[in-house]
Amino acid sequence: MTRFRSLVPVILISLIPTLLVWLPFFLRLESFWTITLPKDGMATIVANYDGPLYIAVAKSFYDPEILKGINFDVPSEYFAAHFPLYPIFIKLFSFLFGYPYATLVVSALSGIFAVYIFSKFISVYVDRKDVLWITFLFSIFPARWLIVRSVGSPEPLFIALVISTIYFFKREKFLLSGIFGMLAAFTKSPGILLFPALLGAYFSPILKDSIGIKKNIHKISINPAKVLPMLLIPFGTLAVFMIYKYQFNDFLAYFHSGDNIHLFFPPFQIFNPSQFWVGTYWLEEVIFVFLLGAIGILNLIKKDPVSAWFAGMFFLTTLFVSHRDIVRYSLPIVPFLFAGYSQYLVKTEFKYAFYLVIIPIYLFSISFISNNVMPIADWGPLL
Repeated sequence: MTRFRSLVPVILISLIPTLLVWLPFFLRLESFWTITLPKDGMATIVANYDGPLYIAVAKSFYDPEILKGINFDVPSEYFAAHFPLYPIFIKLFSFLFGYPYATLVVSALSGIFAVYIFSKFISVYVDRKDVLWITFLFSIFPARWLIVRSVGSPEPLFIALVISTIYFFKREKFLLSGIFGMLAAFTKSPGILLFPALLGAYFSPILKDSIGIKKNIHKISINPAKVLPMLLIPFGTLAVFMIYKYQFNDFLAYFHSGDNIHLFFPPFQIFNPSQFWVGTYWLEEVIFVFLLGAIGILNLIKKDPVSAWFAGMFFLTTLFVSHRDIVRYSLPIVPFLFAGYSQYLVKTEFKYAFYLVIIPIYLFSISFISNNVMPIADWGPLL
């Protein structure tokens, strides 16, 4: 009963911001705070990218013939960029809510899971009295995180699984960590980064002790019970590729899915306005994204080397991302940046400053959702 009572605030912290984002659409307001809103009500929320694409996967499970019938005017292989776990949950909840609203239900429940496991994770870094405060911060910041929790998106599920993987690894519950890591890799392609990150986190102190102190690399001791569960993570990615082999007759269909892979060399191609998914030179805020990420990870290295391995590795990949929505691509490292900046986030000065931006976060969220809508002429195949 005590555990349930402690869970209630976390559920409210997660759900209330999402419900507030939905509210003007549910009420079919014509505008809010001078921001013009679409006239389609909650259909606007449901139609936000990439929710309908995941509905297509949930209904077809990558069957090319079914995908052709949905008529998104893209080749079937395009959907190989959309990994299976989130669509599987959409399928399960569709029996109660229908496919469109199942996307929102799964996102909301995944958001609760993410906020809850974050509260457990962050409690190591701050006093008990500050846990709810930082959990509240995480529930709405950055605004892009609030947005993906409020529309059909795999990010809430993915981030919940990533935090769980790191959290249980640090608690030396290696099998649980491996299972969550496998599920993360089954949810989104960057989940595979958990594998080298955890290997690095495990072996780096062993190598340091063996080489730097004992000067005897032959005495390295490896515990199979700790290492073998990590192999579950690449198994998650392998399982996805096996599904693609069966459905598309192409084991590497993910790499043939069109313009869904936004990694380019050299790094910082995001500052090239001619890149297809950039398209603008108004990009100075991206510099701040990179700066805050780098400082947070450097802080994290001192506090939590395990989390720093994943956050640092993931951050390095974002430097090669050429996409205007760089904040969304960076969301998986946000929970760990909160840990890196934790000593500053609890200060009174920061709290006052954050109160100032709550309204802008909300306004940006409803404005973004109002405009980030897929043009769907016929909802019939998606119902």
